Amino acid sequence: MNSIKIGDKCPLFTLKNQENKEIAIESYIGNKNLVIYFYPKDDTPGCTKEACSFRDAYADFLDLGCDVFGISSDDETTHLKFAQTHKLPFNLLADTNKLVRKQFGVPSNLFGLIPGRVTYVIDKTGVVRGIFNSQTDAVGHISAALASVRNL
Repeated sequence: MNSIKIGDKCPLFTLKNQENKEIAIESYIGNKNLVIYFYPKDDTPGCTKEACSFRDAYADFLDLGCDVFGISSDDETTHLKFAQTHKLPFNLLADTNKLVRKQFGVPSNLFGLIPGRVTYVIDKTGVVRGIFNSQTDAVGHISAALASVRNL
């Protein structure tokens, strides 16, 4: 499995969000900077902290012309409950067959049992400008991603 690296083009994909609406990432490229973060599972302690930290910083991302997308293998219904419970204002995308995770080359941790936690910062041209990979530091991704977006 090849992992996406800084300087690579963002893989194009279409996934359904928590409202069962198809989101084609290519419709955002060219218009906005993007933060795409992969996380293991809705409503787990680390993932909830991470999502709520992205929520709390969401206005800062928007001010920088950036949109945020969270991706896990949970389905749309689970994403909707997670988004409503924690008032998440951004799209949570359902990668139920893990194909997009594979496109990005997001590693699994703990003998392949836990899906990895990786955040990608993508500029308006669709080029990856930042990658933050940490299974254990769920909230560190947000400040690192914000700093990376500020430098675009």
